[in-house]
Amino acid sequence: MDGTTRERNGSGARRYVPIADHGLIGDLRSVALVGVDGTIDWYCCPSFDSPSVFGAILDAERGGCFELAAAVPARTKQFYFPDTNVLITRFYTENGVGEVQDFMPVAGEPADEGRHRLIRRVLCVRGALPFRTRVAPRFGYGSVPHTVHVTGDLAVFDCAELSLALTATVPLEADGPDVRADFKLAEGETAVFTLDQVGGELNPRRCACAEAQEQFATTVRYWRNWLSSSRYRGRWREMVHRSALTLKLLTYAPTGAFVAAPTTSLPETLGGERNWDYRYMWVRDAAFCVYAMLRLGFTEEAAAFMGFVSRHISPGDRKGSGPLQIMYGIDGRTDLPERVLSHLEGHEGSAPVRVGNAAADQLQLDVYGALIDSIYLYDKWAEPVSSEQWDHVTALVDWVCTHWDQPDEGIWETRGGRKNFLYSRLMCWVAIERGIRMANRRGLPADLPAGRRAVTPSTGGS
Repeated sequence: MDGTTRERNGSGARRYVPIADHGLIGDLRSVALVGVDGTIDWYCCPSFDSPSVFGAILDAERGGCFELAAAVPARTKQFYFPDTNVLITRFYTENGVGEVQDFMPVAGEPADEGRHRLIRRVLCVRGALPFRTRVAPRFGYGSVPHTVHVTGDLAVFDCAELSLALTATVPLEADGPDVRADFKLAEGETAVFTLDQVGGELNPRRCACAEAQEQFATTVRYWRNWLSSSRYRGRWREMVHRSALTLKLLTYAPTGAFVAAPTTSLPETLGGERNWDYRYMWVRDAAFCVYAMLRLGFTEEAAAFMGFVSRHISPGDRKGSGPLQIMYGIDGRTDLPERVLSHLEGHEGSAPVRVGNAAADQLQLDVYGALIDSIYLYDKWAEPVSSEQWDHVTALVDWVCTHWDQPDEGIWETRGGRKNFLYSRLMCWVAIERGIRMANRRGLPADLPAGRRAVTPSTGGS
């Protein structure tokens, strides 16, 4: 989203910012979407698949948001601080230029991991600017009531399941269930807003301007150090590295899972009904992520994903779809019940809004090929698979050799019954062929004759 520019009228009136006009920040556990107008309208805490705290991207009235912008008409531009996932939203007005630096520090200390700190650092770059903020959380996808307690520059939002503390370097004012602040900055001045999860041993902790500057530098250093491992030296460096940084944001550090997307129910087409929850680890999508990471030299992410797979592959046939489920929760859970949130109108009125995903129970044979191909590439470019990992591979290949000719829901995830899809057949061939390659290359034990029979055209294989 480097360089996106929009006009903003400063009145605070807002319905929906286009989906493409958002930047992304995160801490490898969750993310926040920041509109080009400076509003956070999607944020789940403490993890990707938690209920939303800010969800205005799905319902402008009921979803909740964190507004922070110039209080006068402004032209805005949004971009990333080079080679990082620190997002800059800049406001150009007649009397000055200001910017909001949004980032989520990647916790270095175990004691800070539970905070999931989100920092919004406001700077006046030139002239003088008035700013306005409104923090309006709506817990539980906008369905769970909360209380707010404000004391000077500290506000604590409490609901039954979650407590968040907002600290600021300017005075805060309660406004019903929300918190507001109006302030003015002269050239060179800054203001800081931080949002932390609190409760238990985590008490509200203020963040002074100096600490915010230090956290900014630490976060910049983290992302640049990570990116320095890239082996890409081609002409498209900026675009390739931006894509790599985004993929890294979509990893769930505690387990090594990749989420297919950090959002739910954004419509395929405005006004349409194909609105799904993608905050899960799709085997197919994650396998492509592993391929990209390996090619760029990021082997740690690939190894973490392999660990996730080893822990969560079923030892037997699961509901007729074999030892592999097409998607998993970021913690490895397999039960992802789907439900409709009828109280939310959906992005630009695109209902229904769904959480959970009923497609988790589908049979999609192509995922076996995608996964085993990624394991093959990991074995080739990173490190040899372990004995335990090879046992998983042979179990998968043996199952595919027996079941490759079944009808399935396919890559399109049809909900109208299983059919015979050519792509599924092709990817079953990939699964078996890559298994044979690995066995031959490493001298690993395998039923090679059965695999060759399955991929030989004369016996009906693909």
